[in-house]
Amino acid sequence: MLFHISALTVVGLVVFLIYYFRARLLPLVRPVLARLEPLARPVLRHLPAPLLERLTDYTPLRTFSFADQAAAGMSSSAFDLEANNGEGSGEGRMGLDDAGVDEVRRIMAVERCTFDQARLIRHNRILAKNGIAPDGTPLDRKAVTRL
Repeated sequence: MLFHISALTVVGLVVFLIYYFRARLLPLVRPVLARLEPLARPVLRHLPAPLLERLTDYTPLRTFSFADQAAAGMSSSAFDLEANNGEGSGEGRMGLDDAGVDEVRRIMAVERCTFDQARLIRHNRILAKNGIAPDGTPLDRKAVTRL
């Protein structure tokens, strides 16, 4: 019985160490996985998409255009996507930043506010994270603001 508990403890410790040091171990394992990929392709083809995304580094590219994002409610009179970034404007980007759009949507859902208010809340959070007050002055007491 003591042997089984010891063996289980060692296995648990090894699993914990692999998980803890996964960022350092992953670059060492990638070349081996690259060589095994042709053998694993037939198996990976039959896995569900969410599991496949977690097992591989593949993330499908979401290409929302400005028109799609404006239709989804990510536009207002103060932030008009169609007028500023629509077709013919010469804008090279495909759309707004996906992470920013997701954060604004979350703020709109949680705070129950409009698009412009959610953008302001997000902007103030970014400023606060960088040590800047909502009015643009630094929060650091030692900062020189006047000469």
